[in-house]
Amino acid sequence: MDTITSCHITEIFRLIALRLSEARVELGALDGAIGDADHGNSMAEGFAAVVRATSATSNASPAELFMLAARSFHSAVGATTGPLYASAMMAAGVDLEGKAALDATDVVRLVPSFARGIAQRGKAQAGDKTMMDAWGPAARAAVEALNMCLPAQQCMARAEAAAREGCESTRAMVASVGRAARLGPRSLGHVDPGAASAAIIIAALQEWLARQDDARAEGAG
Repeated sequence: MDTITSCHITEIFRLIALRLSEARVELGALDGAIGDADHGNSMAEGFAAVVRATSATSNASPAELFMLAARSFHSAVGATTGPLYASAMMAAGVDLEGKAALDATDVVRLVPSFARGIAQRGKAQAGDKTMMDAWGPAARAAVEALNMCLPAQQCMARAEAAAREGCESTRAMVASVGRAARLGPRSLGHVDPGAASAAIIIAALQEWLARQDDARAEGAG
């Protein structure tokens, strides 16, 4: 696919929402071990709100669509997660300003955009046992692959692998920020739910790009 429009961005949001809905119970269980067990519901409902809002919008630019997504997510999700992902989407909107249509590499660049927005809002550091332990490595892997001029799907595959590795690494960390920090050493041995949901989002981006490559290959055949 050479041109990605706002309609395709809504498709991406829809796929993310589906994968988070499928993982709702799993994410809730992870959060229940070190938090208040609402992360699965929050992420699924937040992206469902994004899909509803963006699906009802016509003639919006990609940047405008991400700004709308930010407002919609923030309205649907409270606590910490809402502002963090709102900031992620706003960062993406800023980076896409002035673009009427995107290409596949712009989808890859959503990863460092989201990571920057979350980091600026949340101030978490690597090793704090947060979603940044997945978003940070994924962003670095994406930028490195883009700088190597690899195809977009390969770039995203590397980002996904880095996110999953970063997510799993949180199992060996003691939480130092957020609700989980109250547990101290008792948070050790548990995967951070925010890192787990981040890996799901990045995997959905990779899945969407792979579908486009498959469709293009079928069309060429």
